[in-house]
Amino acid sequence: MDAEKTVEGLIQKAYASLKIPDAEGARFALNEALKLDFEHPEVVYALQCLSWWLERLKGSSFSGNQSSGFSGNPAYENGGYILSQWKSYYSFLERIGGQAAYDSCRYAVKHFVFSTALGFFEDLLGGGENQHDPLLLLQVGRCYKGVGNFEEALKYLEQAARFKREDGETLSELADVNALLEETRAAKALFREAFFIDPQGIEIRNMDSELILRLADRVRDLGYGGQELLEWIPIYGTLYGVFSVKRELKLAELGKLKQSIFVLENEVRGKSGPGELLIPKLINRYLWLIDHYENISAEPALMEETMLKIKILDPAVYERYRN
Repeated sequence: MDAEKTVEGLIQKAYASLKIPDAEGARFALNEALKLDFEHPEVVYALQCLSWWLERLKGSSFSGNQSSGFSGNPAYENGGYILSQWKSYYSFLERIGGQAAYDSCRYAVKHFVFSTALGFFEDLLGGGENQHDPLLLLQVGRCYKGVGNFEEALKYLEQAARFKREDGETLSELADVNALLEETRAAKALFREAFFIDPQGIEIRNMDSELILRLADRVRDLGYGGQELLEWIPIYGTLYGVFSVKRELKLAELGKLKQSIFVLENEVRGKSGPGELLIPKLINRYLWLIDHYENISAEPALMEETMLKIKILDPAVYERYRN
């Protein structure tokens, strides 16, 4: 039997069309499959996902709200708008359920979305004259990662990171690509930096590597979620040996670390912020300070003093770190 006359054959044709990307061709194939089996769960699911995106991509112009030197540029705002919809799309997937069973669909739709956004961003790259805008480089890198071209993603994300050395989102994307390319040492070091700089700026659902997703699942299993999850990931990343690539701090960095510890200690004592976030933030900084002391072979008393501070905040973390 002709494969394109079977439900499974039409599903595969739809997924292949999405990777071109040809959304209308994919929708036609899925509708043909639906005629053969009106209740086929994967066909229904794929049509729901594709329809969700097509509804948001109607027309030739979108209302982006990205901040960049290209603000107001239709191509940049269109590409930025598409990528900004991922959080809403994740919520949609959670509502309809079943995505774990249809990985092929999920990856095909993802390829379509990132290919579409990449088309807008590539128009701005031109002959290379616009390759000094860190937000554009970040978006292009994210798109290449989304379509599975990790080598190109690495190139653009490394360029973005040169301009944004202290941006958690950029470093996390760069870490993720390094992990996907099996550059594990670089990935661990970059994830550790990213989760120290700005945990709340990292969108875990945008990560693709098993290295970080497994860690996030383990921390989630401990009962942490939402904003708390992001603050505890670097702590358990250290305790579980995932964030094991460490470095000695420069003098200016050490000064900033001690100042941030001083501020957080006062906030914790004064209960001037959400304790569920302040405590892991502070513990994370204590761990960085201990690592620094170890790297410079500091007096054991300095490390012990910092360890006791962790014990007061969270005895369980203290015991796990000791053992």
